[in-house]
Amino acid sequence: MLGEQNRTQDEMFVSGTLHELIPEDYILKKVDRVLDLSWLRAEVADLYCATNGRPSIDPEAAVRLMLAGFFHGLVHDRALMREARMHLGMRWFAGFALHESLPDHSSLTRLRQRWGAERFRRIFERTVGLCIQAGLVDGQTVHIDATLIRADVSWESISLQHAEQVWEANQDASGEMPPKPVKPPKRKKRSSTDPECTLTTSTHDVRMQPSYKQHTAVDDRAGVIVDIDVTTGEASEGKQLMQQLQRVEATLGHCPQVVTADTGYASGRNLKALESRGIEAFIPPHRVTSKSDILPIERFKYDERHDWFKCPAGKKLTPHSGFTTGRFYRAQRKDCEQCPLRSKCLAPQTRRRSLTLSEGYPALLRMRRRQKKRDSRWRHFYTRHRWLVEGRHGEAKTQHGLARAVRRGLNNVAIQAYLTAAVMNLKRLARTCKAPEATPERCKTASGVFARVFRLFAKFIKIINADNGTEECLTNI
Repeated sequence: MLGEQNRTQDEMFVSGTLHELIPEDYILKKVDRVLDLSWLRAEVADLYCATNGRPSIDPEAAVRLMLAGFFHGLVHDRALMREARMHLGMRWFAGFALHESLPDHSSLTRLRQRWGAERFRRIFERTVGLCIQAGLVDGQTVHIDATLIRADVSWESISLQHAEQVWEANQDASGEMPPKPVKPPKRKKRSSTDPECTLTTSTHDVRMQPSYKQHTAVDDRAGVIVDIDVTTGEASEGKQLMQQLQRVEATLGHCPQVVTADTGYASGRNLKALESRGIEAFIPPHRVTSKSDILPIERFKYDERHDWFKCPAGKKLTPHSGFTTGRFYRAQRKDCEQCPLRSKCLAPQTRRRSLTLSEGYPALLRMRRRQKKRDSRWRHFYTRHRWLVEGRHGEAKTQHGLARAVRRGLNNVAIQAYLTAAVMNLKRLARTCKAPEATPERCKTASGVFARVFRLFAKFIKIINADNGTEECLTNI
């Protein structure tokens, strides 16, 4: 039989609650079982006046609205509030009934400006704590990587920043000019609408774009993000490694035993610091390439015990002097003058060979030897590094709108990154949470109460129609 749906909806009352209308497998319903924001009100109480002004939007309701938007990929406030007006799940998750009006989108903007990025970081850290309590984090192996976030600026806003103009603008109050730098300043391209973003690129094949950089640390057990930091695009990820490990250690309560990262972190200083802390690292170094015909440093054997180099001809290069980031090694002049490899090792005007050794060079050599072996342990951890931390970056960009910043400024981009990471952690936490068991107390829902009220109301009308009087009506009820 061909069915027909009556599209006329004249119902004024619905015998049920929003909770009943939302399916049990809905993501926000699962997250509601594990999310605890009861601490948030006391956290932000110092930012509001207790005796003056109109009541603000409830802090927990505001955060729940923003989290609901990130779960659905709605990162813009206007789009979020338009969807929340029609979305029963978002209303229920944020605590707004059908007859209640939702806050204006500008209220969320002012709330972020008032709270600042640090309080949103605490929301993210709370999700990490919940994952630790649920056993999703062991803290033994941590995968670290960085990704670029396209800034919310147009190419028309990019212009050259001349250091000469800055030098002239920063003169003393007395009118005296500061001394000019001896080295000519390097001109950089900046955005006039978002000066904090910088032009950078992840590979040489892609053009530079105004971007921010997100530094991410992911635990190996369940892929929980344990640390997030946002810097300008030109910040080197290698210089952020040890600071990020310190934050991870403070969050987990102990130092991880294994750390994986990509080639951008493979500096001798980082590898030396990891070895000194007893951390096993799986970081592939840069490939050794030499554009000149002169013998590269890799052809010289380094003796770490005696701290000297031995050239291909068997002569020693001893340490001559040092600097802040390494040391110089030089050969004797008489050895280089009579060497048969002089034409391949020295330029015509050079009298003796010298080498510059960066800090942590022995640790870098050990990592290169380990990479060449590529044993099963190396393949295991570095394979997990690729699909865990790089997979989290892809998930954040494709599903939660982190491919491009939605607001300008370092703090706003950091807030977006913190909320995205919190949502991704809550998804993994909700996946492990079981649905509450059906008990008689839970089965006694509002629908049963409404049904009972309607039956009593119908009985009351029936008794009135029988002309039994008011007292008899109430007695029969």
